[in-house]
Amino acid sequence: MSEKPQDCPSAPTIRVVLLGFGGRPEVRAGAERLRPILERHAQIVACDLDFSQDLSAVEADVAIVLGGDGSILRAAHQMGHRQLPVIAVNLGKLGFLADLSPGELPDVLRDFRAGRLKLVEHLMFECRVLRGEHVRCQQLGLNEVAVQAGPPFAIMDVDLYVDSELATTYSCDGLIVSTPVGSTAHSLSAGGPILRKDLRAFVILPISPHTLTNRPVVDSSERVYELVVARPGAGTSVVVDGRVLCMLQEGDRVRVEQAAPRFTLVTAPGHSYYRTLREKLGWGGRLRLNDGS
Repeated sequence: MSEKPQDCPSAPTIRVVLLGFGGRPEVRAGAERLRPILERHAQIVACDLDFSQDLSAVEADVAIVLGGDGSILRAAHQMGHRQLPVIAVNLGKLGFLADLSPGELPDVLRDFRAGRLKLVEHLMFECRVLRGEHVRCQQLGLNEVAVQAGPPFAIMDVDLYVDSELATTYSCDGLIVSTPVGSTAHSLSAGGPILRKDLRAFVILPISPHTLTNRPVVDSSERVYELVVARPGAGTSVVVDGRVLCMLQEGDRVRVEQAAPRFTLVTAPGHSYYRTLREKLGWGGRLRLNDGS
């Protein structure tokens, strides 16, 4: 990797938190390989490759997350209500959020230190499961909330309330409320639309709806959404960012609303929104024939 001339001596040293899922050998090896490079450009104030450290008292300027989008989700959960800007280095496969290569890291750190990079805020949500006014469980999330039928896997009815007004009742296998970041995750695989990541909106999407006229709905993040399953089954659950938050019981209300913190991503030149979609989703622009033409 080529090195550029050093920045102005008056520029302060940036303090970095290094995060990644060390359970994957390539992530741990990548951290060992990149650490000497990082130490030439920044001060590493914390390193956690298990996503287990309490970061609430760590004073840092930026978090460098190694891995794929799963590592990004873990890092966002770990930072909680005290989100740091994230430089996401892709050591995974797909990487809608983690799209920087390891070779770009020195230049990105140098430009971040000089204040030349754009910070893009992304919507996060707070999910609470309520029984009356009692909060049974809650979780800050980045991608989506899904209410899923679970075993015995029968179609269930889910009432959707928007700002306390009944919008509709879905007969379906499940219901997803997704952020724009999550629109390229579970929501996309279930047939939902792609939303630009910095929009302030939610996608409401039924999974395998019984009525074909039930289509995805996009609405403002300023509203409060509640999901109610009148007769939950034994396995009916609330899943936040791919992890079960709790099992639903009769009378529970799943409330989803925008959270105060924002997930903030450091963007580098050349990494545009549509370039990411084009490359990650294989939007080639034309059909490819078997002869390779």
